[in-house]
Amino acid sequence: MTQPLNFSQETRVVQSPGHVETGVGVDELLSGNEKVRNQRKRAARRQREQRPKQGFFRTLVQVLGELLITCGVILLLFVVWELWWTNIEANSAQQAAVSEFSQDLQGPVTPAAPHAPADFGEPKVMGAPEAPSTVFGVVYIPRFGANYSRPLVEGVGTAQLDTLGLGRYDSSTMPGGVGNFAIAGHRQTHGAVLDAIHTLVPGDKIYAQTKDGYYTYVFRNNQIVLPTRADVLLPVPTQPDAKPTERFLTMTSCNPRFGAEERIIAYSVLESWQPASAGPPAAIAAQVAANQKG
Repeated sequence: MTQPLNFSQETRVVQSPGHVETGVGVDELLSGNEKVRNQRKRAARRQREQRPKQGFFRTLVQVLGELLITCGVILLLFVVWELWWTNIEANSAQQAAVSEFSQDLQGPVTPAAPHAPADFGEPKVMGAPEAPSTVFGVVYIPRFGANYSRPLVEGVGTAQLDTLGLGRYDSSTMPGGVGNFAIAGHRQTHGAVLDAIHTLVPGDKIYAQTKDGYYTYVFRNNQIVLPTRADVLLPVPTQPDAKPTERFLTMTSCNPRFGAEERIIAYSVLESWQPASAGPPAAIAAQVAANQKG
């Protein structure tokens, strides 16, 4: 017969043979953990104290370095704007000005027949515009490219040169006039209308178109001068006491190409002219027609 279990008997705790009674209670365990945490805090504090401190000079150098990097980025963005974006804006404005001017002109856009008379008498010289920024003509320079055509505008201020292209010095004569027809233009920015001025060679043709007709100038030579040399704009360039008998074209721009310490001057003299009714010279007829079409 099976004997019933007796739950009233004392339960025995069986321990392993290698067990050692430590006698550590809960309070001791908690205090041990607190001791470990304190040790870790002291070790972290010692590491911070041993780390070399950043002095005033080192902080100053770091701040200056960051400022120089920031200034460099700003300067780079300015160069991109000056040499790239201003050309895009100016080219668009100049193209629109040329198209608007050309569409209002009368006369054929094909060159005159070979047997047509070549002597049209004294050049007709229009009066000077009364208002600055007035577009009164177009300049064609095949040496700068078959499609090169830039507006002629009254005035040489930033409002004219930064947007509209080639500006006329108001002290100079108009196209075809006896004396000095003097114009200025940027070389590397705002359309870079005279960027290739140094590539002209003697004999190159420069054409100025107005509502009256076409004026053909022939390039003679260039000259590098200081910005203070205003005598290049005289009726006879660089000769203050001379009386003009020829019809000059003087173009001025900055030199060197990416600087403004000097000025490069290109001198030309009028070779011929033809009225608008005779059509354009053959060398620029295709571009004149393209401008009129817009």
